[in-house]
Amino acid sequence: MKKVITYGTYDLLHQGHLNLLRRAKALGDYLIVGVTTDNFDIERGKLNVRNNVMERIKAVVDTGLADQIIIEEYVGQKIDDIQKYGVDIFAIGSDWEGKFDYLKEYCEVVYLPRTEGVSSTQLREESMPTIKLGIIGTGSIAERMVLESKYVSGVELTAVLNPNISEAKIFAEKYGIENVYDNIEEFSKAVSAAYVASPHLTHYCYTKYLLQQGKHVLNELPFTLAENEAKELFDLAYAQKLILMDAIKTAYSPAFRHLITLVKSGLIGDVVDVEAAQSTLEPTPRKLDASMAGGGMTEDADFSLLPIMMLLGDNYNSISFVSKMKNGVDIYTRCMMTYHNATASFKIGLGIKTEGDLVISGTKGYLYVPAPWWKPSYFEVRFEDATKNKKYFYSYEGEGLRYELQEFVSNIFYGRSQNRHLPHQLTVSMAKVQEIYKSGEHRIIIE
Repeated sequence: MKKVITYGTYDLLHQGHLNLLRRAKALGDYLIVGVTTDNFDIERGKLNVRNNVMERIKAVVDTGLADQIIIEEYVGQKIDDIQKYGVDIFAIGSDWEGKFDYLKEYCEVVYLPRTEGVSSTQLREESMPTIKLGIIGTGSIAERMVLESKYVSGVELTAVLNPNISEAKIFAEKYGIENVYDNIEEFSKAVSAAYVASPHLTHYCYTKYLLQQGKHVLNELPFTLAENEAKELFDLAYAQKLILMDAIKTAYSPAFRHLITLVKSGLIGDVVDVEAAQSTLEPTPRKLDASMAGGGMTEDADFSLLPIMMLLGDNYNSISFVSKMKNGVDIYTRCMMTYHNATASFKIGLGIKTEGDLVISGTKGYLYVPAPWWKPSYFEVRFEDATKNKKYFYSYEGEGLRYELQEFVSNIFYGRSQNRHLPHQLTVSMAKVQEIYKSGEHRIIIE
């Protein structure tokens, strides 16, 4: 029996896919079709895939052409699959001509003619309405978002807002943004969605107004500094049938998403401790400005709370803080949390340096992410028997903001009320932690 294998994303399955599968099927007696996972697609730079992996698998099954379907998860898997399944022919579209010649060592390689005039990219672009995105704020994170947005389809940057109109004009001219505003009322009329990257204390008011005006919002961290404010905003978004997202870029990165999946699958057993750390020796002046809600907790705590709450939840039994203060802001904070069956801790430094890694300890092993863990491109699962250790490598493109923006665009297009990668309730719980810290409750100050 002659076995043929082919691979693809099969997003928005179309006639071109059907033609290629039929041609591959005709090459042998048994066709194996590899469908890429969502994480692998993102890792390869496919940021606008519409259908998730289960939907794409079903679409291939429904063609009736595949004798067997497998999942493609990592670079180099094709060689493993060819050897594992005893494949005779590897078939792929002619647009990949020459790219897979290295597989000729293992089997015959055939490049099949593509169907001209149709592609998933074309279908996505034709079916996706352009989102007119405005940016509130002109700081460094806003500048990075402008650059990252170029990698996400379906987004047009149309407006920028800064109460200081001269700064807004400089920003707009630098990045070719047409509309410039110094008030939220006029700004909201020019956009269908907004990225709020303004000073911390303005997040709540800007986001609330935009939601009231029927605009989707991607809100930079800290989402808010009070639990009731965060809950109110999500309730408002739900009532208005709008997308509201917490812009913690780490939550949407390929490596972190897979990391969470692996740990929740029980790979390292029951989680008993999560430790995270983040620090910088050169914080910007704004981060040390008490009048702008600067400080380690407001700047970085949400990053560290992300893996803790994703893995252990928000039903902790106790929480306490130890902080070193300077000019009214915490330049170093260590937080301890206890759960009924686990512990967690994180430490944050501004002008104080520590190892910025993430360690997740379990009853079977542990998972280690080296610094800077919040921009993950690699992690390792380690066991008592070192021969079972495994390393995982991923792409982390640019500043990582493209991942959160792509998810924002996807949620708008599909009308997903709940964030797939960061549940709204956890964002509310993170705001509660900020509120507890701000109140001084359970906090010790050291000199």
